[in-house]
Amino acid sequence: MGLHVEEFVPGHVTITRGRTVGEGDISLFAGLSGDHNPLHVDAAFCAETEYGGRIAHGPLSLSMAIGLMSQQNLIDGTAIGLLNVNWNFVGPVRIGDTIHACVTVQQARLSRKPGRGVVTLRLEVINQHGATVQDGTMTLLMKARDQASS
Repeated sequence: MGLHVEEFVPGHVTITRGRTVGEGDISLFAGLSGDHNPLHVDAAFCAETEYGGRIAHGPLSLSMAIGLMSQQNLIDGTAIGLLNVNWNFVGPVRIGDTIHACVTVQQARLSRKPGRGVVTLRLEVINQHGATVQDGTMTLLMKARDQASS
């Protein structure tokens, strides 16, 4: 079970495990999203670009970072909703890259409505070379501890 809003401590850092991006990830994401841009699905086209090969969709890597964060039991079962994402795509993620996320709690506060609060997290997506390829913040509506049982 994930953390409640009161358990998020500003400044606390969590490092996720890594995940290698495979061809299947990119193909499945292209099919799911309908984004068949040649940068993602056409090896011959990509060979002529500055990347020299296919790259992952930016939102795919963002989604993977959220999934890696979820596996740390930070938000599973306690997130009520995603309120905001402010994201920067700094560098490409290639097939075979292994990414992990560095998650830093920026803010956590109770809301006026009982039983909930707002948490802002900063995420950095880092590849196997230590380079930040994406970063940004996300704001989540989170469950609070049951005030009646306190």
